[in-house]
Amino acid sequence: MVPTHDDPRYLRSREAIVAAAREVLLTHGPGALTHARVAEQAGIARATVYRHWPRSDQLLSEAMATVPMPFFDAPASPTRDWLVRELTTLAQQLGHHDVRVVATTLASAALWEDDMDARRARFADLLASRLADALDDARARGEVDLHTDPRDAAALVIGPLYYRATIERGTTDEHVVATLVDGLGRWR
Repeated sequence: MVPTHDDPRYLRSREAIVAAAREVLLTHGPGALTHARVAEQAGIARATVYRHWPRSDQLLSEAMATVPMPFFDAPASPTRDWLVRELTTLAQQLGHHDVRVVATTLASAALWEDDMDARRARFADLLASRLADALDDARARGEVDLHTDPRDAAALVIGPLYYRATIERGTTDEHVVATLVDGLGRWR
């Protein structure tokens, strides 16, 4: 008899797999996240992992969903300096081969799979909202006269970082990041 989605055994094995996948992801990076390694970490059969997630990109997506998104979550003043630090860190992360692979794989999968597209949309909205809120607060404090709608800021400053990392396979330094941030408005 095959366990159903509300069967406690099914739910326990799924929880164990997600916890193991998250641990492998955080400890060894996305390139190490294989069905075999997750099964070993969880102490279950590899076939069980395949039963829940037939493809490794699905398993990776599930593991990534459990990892907190730290970018733009704790704005600080002066906002310009904070934003340059945040974006420089993001650029450095995108410069890692494994992160670049994950980013492009998930973006590609979102074109074809509704659940991946929903995750992409939530991720994009989270980043855009956090950045917009920080810029709105900076504007209210008189730190910046924005040249753009705060909701467009993520596309204007993160887009080039993603392009540099994925299309050019290059890195973005703090100087380029500062130029992007300065393009958002006149900072005081």
